[in-house]
Amino acid sequence: MARTYLKKATAGSAIPANQSSVDVPGIVKGVIDTIRRDGDAAVRQYSEKFDNWSPESFKLSKAEIEHAISQVPAQIIQDIKDVQANVRRFALAQKQSLQDFEIETAPGVFLGQRNNPISSVGAYIPGGRYPLLASAHMTILTAKITGVKSIVACTPPDRGNIPYATIAAMHFAGADEIFILGGIQAVAAMAIGTETVPKVNFIAGPGNAFVAEAKRQLYGEIGIDLFAGPTEILIVADETADPFIVATDLLSQAEHGPDSPAVLITTSEEVGRKTIDYCGKLLEGLVTAPIASVSWGTLGEVIFVDSLDESYQVADEYASEHVQILTAQPREALEKMNNYGALFLGPMTCVSYGDKCIGTNHVLPTRGSPFPRGEWSSWAAMRASR
Repeated sequence: MARTYLKKATAGSAIPANQSSVDVPGIVKGVIDTIRRDGDAAVRQYSEKFDNWSPESFKLSKAEIEHAISQVPAQIIQDIKDVQANVRRFALAQKQSLQDFEIETAPGVFLGQRNNPISSVGAYIPGGRYPLLASAHMTILTAKITGVKSIVACTPPDRGNIPYATIAAMHFAGADEIFILGGIQAVAAMAIGTETVPKVNFIAGPGNAFVAEAKRQLYGEIGIDLFAGPTEILIVADETADPFIVATDLLSQAEHGPDSPAVLITTSEEVGRKTIDYCGKLLEGLVTAPIASVSWGTLGEVIFVDSLDESYQVADEYASEHVQILTAQPREALEKMNNYGALFLGPMTCVSYGDKCIGTNHVLPTRGSPFPRGEWSSWAAMRASR
């Protein structure tokens, strides 16, 4: 297969492992070990250290939840409810696709399978400069629809304040207990259990490198949704694609972090070169340019190939978290591609819709993992018993 790189990643790979001078595994292990030994006292110690947050109680009372909701504009409340209706419908369809069965393999010999929900789930909802409000819908609501009996949800403070909109989303999604607690300490507390934070059987939800490492180290003691890396986007485009749309959608993921790969595979050299030009122009006025310019500059790729069949093969090699098809016949990708977390067909949809509002779950496999069940869904929240 002939590939021409109109732009090539300069960091060695378009899907790199996290590289940092910080000893993330060592820091995470230290926090987990201390919380395992000292419980709530250690949780408070690390919350003060990492988030400058030490309220009388990390758990929100019913009155505090009601107050938080009252501070959220009515339009945002309606938006939350509309999005959750979409997520609910999709999660329910996933659940209903799982069927219990019983068969008789020989006279008097009966074999069967039942799909039972996990008994308890911990949902981690990230915060930061741009809180991932949608993660509340994706993690908590999916667990609730599946039939999980106990859902504990944690989210970090917003620069010393309670993140009102996130709390509203967590509450409407069905969280049984809500804690304003973030990072390693939140994941460890839910996995181990403390005097005030219940132990759960499973933890779902995205997070930064420290949260991901905490989930990795605690895996086995609890179940987790997946070993997630930085978000990714890959677009397959032909000559019918609008380079401005391609550039916009690439940068919409590149702005998530400096280690977020954004890749275009195209059968049109003109579309490829115009996309590169548009990315440069858009970055000049983008609020998130300090982040997006780094990821696009070091991990962005534009690959020119001879045919769409070749583009699908290359895309399958990348096995990207998000794959967007901007071609004259986008649905043919359903028959010709296998490795992706989520597939978006045509110019009337995009990754941002999928991650935020249309109803599919945004907790997806990353880092070129084509393996099944690397996600959070109604299926993942079930235990098949035979």
